[in-house]
Amino acid sequence: MTVERVRTRLRVAVTGTVSDAHTWNLIYLQLFLEELGHHVDNLGCCTPAEEVADHCREHRPDLVVFSTVNGHGYSDGLLAIRLLREVAPTVPAVIGGKLGITGGADRHLREALLGAGFTAVFEDNASPLALKDFVRELELCGAS
Repeated sequence: MTVERVRTRLRVAVTGTVSDAHTWNLIYLQLFLEELGHHVDNLGCCTPAEEVADHCREHRPDLVVFSTVNGHGYSDGLLAIRLLREVAPTVPAVIGGKLGITGGADRHLREALLGAGFTAVFEDNASPLALKDFVRELELCGAS
């Protein structure tokens, strides 16, 4: 007997970090996730961590995606995940993009962000397929 796994439509919050004014990455992520069949709330760029936490408290997303282009993802992400975990301790939260200003992959930054509470970290050289695979796993698990 084969058991069929049912995919769940997720409610996803996409946001920039507080110091990051880039928007194209957020629009790309919104369209990418919508094409996968999910509902996306795009919180925009330069979003204060408190605003992200408030949104999660009110709307209870199944996933929060932080995107950063300016190289301050590490420092902005640490504050954001701390506040998010106070209101949504179990919601999957990922961060991706340029995490530091030195360029390239930095294992220390990735491990620190995971240790602070992020579910996954996608560095700026990661393929969009890595996020797609992560989201597909959430769909099959039924999200949070």
